[in-house]
Amino acid sequence: MPVVIVKQNLTISVDESTQVLLTALKAWAGLIWLADDAQSVIGLCPRWQVSQYAAQSQLQLRGNDGQLSKAAKITDGFAQVVQQQWQNSLLEGWQSPRLSGFCGGLMGFLGYDWAATQHDINAAKPNDPHSTTVCQAWLACYDIFLRKEVTGWQLYGPDCPLLQPVYARIAADLSRRLDCTLPALHTTTPFSPRWSLNQYQQAFAQVQAYLKAGDCYQVNLTQAFNVTASGCLLSRLDSLLRLTRAPYAGYLAIHPQHELLSCSPELFLSFLPNGEVMTRPIKGTQPRHADPKQDQQLRQRLANSEKDQAENLMIVDLLRNDLARQAKIGSVFVPKLFEIESFAQVHHLVSEIRATLAPNQSPLALLFDALPGGSITGAPKIRAMQIIAELEATQRGAYCGSMGYLNADGTGRFNILIRTLERVETQLSVWAGGGITIASNVDQEYQECLDKVGAILSCIETG
Repeated sequence: MPVVIVKQNLTISVDESTQVLLTALKAWAGLIWLADDAQSVIGLCPRWQVSQYAAQSQLQLRGNDGQLSKAAKITDGFAQVVQQQWQNSLLEGWQSPRLSGFCGGLMGFLGYDWAATQHDINAAKPNDPHSTTVCQAWLACYDIFLRKEVTGWQLYGPDCPLLQPVYARIAADLSRRLDCTLPALHTTTPFSPRWSLNQYQQAFAQVQAYLKAGDCYQVNLTQAFNVTASGCLLSRLDSLLRLTRAPYAGYLAIHPQHELLSCSPELFLSFLPNGEVMTRPIKGTQPRHADPKQDQQLRQRLANSEKDQAENLMIVDLLRNDLARQAKIGSVFVPKLFEIESFAQVHHLVSEIRATLAPNQSPLALLFDALPGGSITGAPKIRAMQIIAELEATQRGAYCGSMGYLNADGTGRFNILIRTLERVETQLSVWAGGGITIASNVDQEYQECLDKVGAILSCIETG
């Protein structure tokens, strides 16, 4: 029977906070929120979801009550299971409303650690907080969702009588939203960087030794900033989104003790109509300044930086190669090179690469194949990832992976999971890093880490 998605009889005020709505709906399995060009979506009651824990994939299916079944452990790999489930869903015949952005399909995330294992790189560390019990990747198929539109938050779902009780329970939960409470996120100490400046200098020197030996020409070196926290990360969603004004933001509650909140400025892959694909890597950073004149000087310094342009070009070449493996021959091109984009805390140097998928390739296959994104590994990618696994003190978890959506018609968007917070039980982590080249300065690179996440850390610490 075809999946015919239509508007349901439920509209919430357009001014209603996403944080408030998510709090009211937190009892429903599989919640994700995505910001896409000022458009917000909350996925509810997925038809199925696949999660990856260490070497074990798990599959859950939706019952008539809207809840997911008990997780079934399966021996096939995560990507294989998702591709098979997605193909089966598409064969049912999706009929979605004509909407921009998400209109029914996949949403979720794929972490850096999962992506690294696809290249036979094991980033596991002794005593690492990202143990084998932490979810490494998670994708779910949504045909029920709330969308923020001009007229208000609108519920969509299949035109199916069996689901009417589910829609009624969603409406009931939303009617009680003003009475819902959420444990506020609270920290008692400042964030602690994983490395002191001296330790960072040692790791930087090791990267430089590899660069001089010819192993790589760029390595992305990152570190975590950790703090013990109580409460829910969701309670800071509105304040962090106001602070960062991130164009590719997302929130995911995998379960009550594992949350992701991404305030990402970076697009990884945009799947456009007619099989066109776009990626916009970031490489090159300068901080913002409150004084407009000095802010413009910093912007111009980035525009004129030969070092940052060289760093950016290395990743452009890497991503051209990544897209070419799945693209029509001759379709890969670079329409924009070294553009300056200004965000709330930093200026970034951004380029754009486009291609057209080959007829026998799918967006999902390209997503799996191209991860992790070259802008957060270095180049050549595999050797850079090997050096990262050797030098970085902890696993990256979800950080530097990707979060996004893929519609049933093949369009969609996935970000790079930077400016991302991850809470696992009582540990809250935020990461920052940058691409190291032979021309890099260690003190400037360490400061760049602080420039990227300093405001986020302050927002959490001050409440």
